[in-house]
Amino acid sequence: MKMMIWRSFIPMNNRSHLTQTQCWVVKIGSSSLTNHGKCLDTQAIEQWVQQCAALRQQGIELVLVSSGAVAEGMRRLGWSQRPTVIHELQAAAAVGQMGLVQAYESCFSKYQLHTAQILLTHEDLSNRRRYLNARTSLKTLLALGVIPVVNENDTVATDEIRFGDNDRLAALVANLIEADVLVILTDQAGMYDADPRDNPQAKLLSEVQANDPQLLVMASGRSGQLGCGGMATKVLSAVLAARSGAYTLVAGSHEPQVLLRLYQGENLGTLFVPDQQPLAARKQWLASHLQMRGQLMLDAGAVKKLRESGSSLLAIGVKHVQGDFKRGDMVACLDEQGEKVACGLVNYDAQETRLIAGKPSQQIAALLGYADEEELIHRDNMVLLSS
Repeated sequence: MKMMIWRSFIPMNNRSHLTQTQCWVVKIGSSSLTNHGKCLDTQAIEQWVQQCAALRQQGIELVLVSSGAVAEGMRRLGWSQRPTVIHELQAAAAVGQMGLVQAYESCFSKYQLHTAQILLTHEDLSNRRRYLNARTSLKTLLALGVIPVVNENDTVATDEIRFGDNDRLAALVANLIEADVLVILTDQAGMYDADPRDNPQAKLLSEVQANDPQLLVMASGRSGQLGCGGMATKVLSAVLAARSGAYTLVAGSHEPQVLLRLYQGENLGTLFVPDQQPLAARKQWLASHLQMRGQLMLDAGAVKKLRESGSSLLAIGVKHVQGDFKRGDMVACLDEQGEKVACGLVNYDAQETRLIAGKPSQQIAALLGYADEEELIHRDNMVLLSS
């Protein structure tokens, strides 16, 4: 499976490096996909798919986070107003998801591109085991050249659906797969220094620091009738994406060929720039958000490989296992003197790790009856500590 470690660092005042990026998450809102809420806009979807297909031809791995299920469900159920009761929203999402997926599958097939439906909730990305499962699934699909179409699992969501938080979901997906760029397409041209609907003198901001505290002051919390997120949610999503080093582009969906023009470095919308290199940001995110659930004592050879080459940790390098951890938990890696060498998200639970500790990766399937990963901890999910 292709795993991306180093990614291009995009300097301020220069978008030309977007052509060097490898993985994009693109979020398209309801207003960009529906005909004023009456139904899915097939022509608009075809245009988005055409741009996505063109990005794939440029070698961009692409994940599409799509709204529109509730609006399509409203059309199919004959509802003219977006419901406010949770169970009615869930019903509309369940009905509408059928039409949304069918539309994408039909359009992408014209370009000989396979798609996959991925329904997530925030719980999927906060639970460590489910986080790893989702990450592995998405990484596998991308390696196979498939375009995942992600949506919030509104049918079972509760609080999330009330906020229609696909902006935040897109940022979490960007964190999950270590995307280079998050694109949020909206009915506004980008981020302004004031709400342009209230202030005709408002100025469009071309590039900003994602963590600038003044951005939320400028942002409006207002939203359209179909969507539920205003500019404030997009700012918060840019901050979230920046934690793993992703750049966020907020741009107007009305711009012709907007995705391709952004890829070519055209000065459209607003570029939110993270304050540190992508790899360092992801490692910091991992280290600061997860607690240690166990310990692995490594032999000298494994410690040397981790420190000198940043390799993944294989089971053969583990001498002793301590703790009762689950797949996806953060564990500490110790040398033979008990000093911490690294910490990372483990691919097997404690019982399984004890069975495969000290054994070659080729024996994992025979020992466990299956082999999820050949690494005990992949280097992408590991933070090296100072020696």
